[in-house]
Amino acid sequence: MWGQNRFLDLVAVQHPIIQAPMIGPKSTLAIGVCGAGGLGSLACAALTPDGVRAEVAAIRARTDRPLNLNFFCHVPERPDTEREAAWRATLAPYYREVGLDPSMPVAMAERMPFDGAMLEVVEHLRPAVVSFHFGLPDAWIMDRLRALGCRVFSSATTVREARWLAERGADAIIAQGVEAGGHRGMFLGDDPGRQVGTMALVPQVVDAVDVPVIAAGGIADARGVAAAFMLGASAVQVGTAYLRCPDSGISDVHREALRAARDEDTTITNVLTGRPARGIVNRVIHDLGPMRSDAPAFPRAAIGLQPLRIEAERRGAGDYSPLWSGQAAALACETDAADLTRRLAEGALTLLGRTPA
Repeated sequence: MWGQNRFLDLVAVQHPIIQAPMIGPKSTLAIGVCGAGGLGSLACAALTPDGVRAEVAAIRARTDRPLNLNFFCHVPERPDTEREAAWRATLAPYYREVGLDPSMPVAMAERMPFDGAMLEVVEHLRPAVVSFHFGLPDAWIMDRLRALGCRVFSSATTVREARWLAERGADAIIAQGVEAGGHRGMFLGDDPGRQVGTMALVPQVVDAVDVPVIAAGGIADARGVAAAFMLGASAVQVGTAYLRCPDSGISDVHREALRAARDEDTTITNVLTGRPARGIVNRVIHDLGPMRSDAPAFPRAAIGLQPLRIEAERRGAGDYSPLWSGQAAALACETDAADLTRRLAEGALTLLGRTPA
């Protein structure tokens, strides 16, 4: 169906469609995508090693198709107690408004970078693909992953980042346009204002590297998939459209926000986690402004917001929640993940003048 395709040469799936790894959705999303011939993904950055094992076991109980495990590669900054105290002071009026103590202790899982413990998990599970956000792990880890037979992907938001990844052994580059929802994969720069759109980024990355390129950002229907292939991509990675699937299992608050979102309703912000990410503008982003130099370093900005998020969501509001979304949420349809995967593939093949199976 897809003809000569470099992504399909790397990963034994039917369609060159990847479900973006996203913290929040349930494993049922990956199961549906895998079952329909795409590459399902599991976001592992918020999981413990045992948590990864349990989630993969749940997926493997229903499908043996290739799976992508995704990890972060950020360099954690040291906690800055003064900065974090100032941040809590900034948030204090919101605490008092909902009847919470601004000084209350907060327990929240860290977002840890890939390490030796997770490498042991990967060595045991041997997924078809291991992907990274914010760069790549050390060379010795890359050697171990290659020895396992895993394909290694990572996200680039500029041509410079794409070349960096290719030079260090990435098997494929995810070209993440500025339209994409969630955290920017940027790691060689820190200015989100200089980020590049998908239509400009993908062909420049294709021209710059010798490995397959995966287009990501603003792709929510078959037209976007077909356009990505016309730009030279070998596959697409779709995130927001999959969030709207009933089997994503995201919160009702997030689902309603996505259902109502239009093209101009998102922004890139560091207020929610301390690192630039695209999400739907909510109260805290509106009040504090999308980018704050005083926000604690990733992921610690989220800690102060956690009690507010829980209380607001209990009341049915997403005022303090990370309502991650790309710019094309309004193009997505609400159907299950398997059906969406088939629609994307069949529609794109038709637009490209090929015959779906």
